[in-house]
Amino acid sequence: MELSNKSVVVLDYGFGNVRSAERALAHAGAQVEITRDYDRAMAADGLLVPGVGAFAACMKGLRAARGDWIVGRRLSGGRPVMGICVGMQILFGRGIEHGVEAEGLDEWPGTVEPLRAPVVPHMGWNTVEAPGDSRLFAGLDAGERYYFVHSYAVRTWELEATNPHIPAPKVTWSTHGEPFVAAVENGPLWATQFHPEKSGDAGARLLRNWLDTL
Repeated sequence: MELSNKSVVVLDYGFGNVRSAERALAHAGAQVEITRDYDRAMAADGLLVPGVGAFAACMKGLRAARGDWIVGRRLSGGRPVMGICVGMQILFGRGIEHGVEAEGLDEWPGTVEPLRAPVVPHMGWNTVEAPGDSRLFAGLDAGERYYFVHSYAVRTWELEATNPHIPAPKVTWSTHGEPFVAAVENGPLWATQFHPEKSGDAGARLLRNWLDTL
C-alpha cells in the first residue's frame, strides 16, 4: 500500500508485539517507527500503545520507559493515542489479577477484572456491537469478527458524560460469557481490547480509519 504522510510511533516498552503492529500499520499506509524515545513519540501524528501479559507488569514497564508521561502529555495536547489489548486495559483506573490490585493510567475510571465465562481465556474470533456513529468501525459490517486473546476485561463503563459541550465517549461492546468493553473512542484517545493487527481485512480497515483521523 502507498505510504501516507501520517507518522505513527509504536511505543516500545517491552510488553507488546511491536513488530506485528508495525507491519499492520505500514500495510494500512502509515510511516511507522518503533521507539521509546520521548521526542519522537511526542512528534508523531499518532502513538500506538500495544500490550501483552499481566496488567501490573505492563504498567511497570510503561513507567520505566516514561510511557505514562508520554501518553499523558500527548493527550493533554489533544494528540492521538491508541491502545491495543493490555495497552487498552492500562488506560483504566486499576487492574485486578490473582487478587492483586495495580494502578493504571486512570484516563478512564473502571476496573480490569477476570472474565466470568465458561472458557477462559477468550481466544479467537468474535463480533462486536459498535455505536452507529463510530468512526473506528466506519465502513465495517456489523457481523465482522475480530481476534481476541484475553482473560481480563472491563465489564462496566463508569465514565459519565457531564459536559453537554463535550461529545460522550463511544463505547463498543462484545460478549464472552458476559458483556465487556471491546473498544472506546474518546476524543484523541482510542483503544481496542481485540487485536486489529491479527484481525485480517477488518482489522486493516479499522487501522486505516484511525489513521484517517490523525
